Formats: sequence, structure tokens, C-alpha cells
Amino acid sequence: MGWKSWLQDLTDSLHNNRQKTETDGAGLPWQRLIDQLETHYEAGQWEEALLAGKEALALAKQSAGPDHPDVAATLNNLALICRAQGQLAQAELYLNRALSIWENALGPNHPEVAIALNNLALLCIAKGQYAQAEPVYLRSLAIREQVFGPDHPEVATTLENLASLYRASNRLSNADKLDQRARRIRSGPPASGQA
Repeated sequence: MGWKSWLQDLTDSLHNNRQKTETDGAGLPWQRLIDQLETHYEAGQWEEALLAGKEALALAKQSAGPDHPDVAATLNNLALICRAQGQLAQAELYLNRALSIWENALGPNHPEVAIALNNLALLCIAKGQYAQAEPVYLRSLAIREQVFGPDHPEVATTLENLASLYRASNRLSNADKLDQRARRIRSGPPASGQA
């Protein structure tokens, strides 16, 4: 459940990392390693992806410092790889550290914080901790609504994830409402002249 969402978050994280410039953070060598991580991940080459991620992490720490957002982005990516391999405890360690760095470096309401929260909630679900996942998703949703507005695709992603949680915990009415809202967001505004 939710694998498409965490895969999308990995893709989003990697895309955001690709937009960095050479002078920002860990720079171009780090970006090359992140690109390798993505290539290996998409090919299902977990060990190679993990190795590239660990190299990227070491480079980011060395180049930008241990509390830089590039370190958090790399930790987030490593967490998603670990989750895919069933290494949930390690994934949780990586995500909690990424969350802490992003909150301290970027503020508690930054979109990167919402990504880490979303991934933490997915990890809670993978561990069967549904009650713990809900407040984490709700915080991620609040951040995304505040930053992007209520009708943004990032909001729809969190709504879909929360709906999956509600379905898994047999809260079908709540799930249906969230799914309907997400579908409205994804379908976009009505064409001009339509109500």
C-alpha cells in the first residue's frame, strides 16, 4: 500500500536534487552520484543504488556539512531504498535524521519537511502502525496546503496516501471523501463556461 507514493516522492526528491547548481551545497559530483542512485533504483539494482547513495551522503557531509539540506535529501533517498528492501529500521533512522535537518535548516513548514513526513507515514504503515501514521500525514497535508494551496497535485498525493490509510483501517467514508477531493484536484479546474 502506498508504494506508488513513496516511489513518486523518491522521483520528486531526485528531480529537486537535479535542479541544484554546482555552487549550491555539495555540487556537481554529488549530483552525479544522485543520478547514479536514480539509474540503479529504476533498474531495481538495490545494492548499487545504496552504494551510490552512501557515497553521495559522504560527499554531501564533507562538502556541505552534516546539517546541510543536501545531506537530508540524500538521507531521504537512502531511506526509500532501504524501505524498498524491507530494511525498515534503517529507513526510519535515515528519515528521522532527514526530517531533523530539513526542519532546522529550512523551517518546520517547508515542502521538504512534508516529503519526509509523508515518507515517515508510509513507513509507519509498512510497520502496521496505522494510528501513528495519521498525525504524520495530517501534518504533511497541512504543510502542502499552506505552501502550495489546496488544489495542488502535491496536496492530492497526500490526500491519496491518507485515503489509503483510512481504507486500511476500515474508515471507508473518510477514505472516499479524500479520494474524491484528490480526483477533483487531479482533473483540474472546469473548462471556461462550465460550472
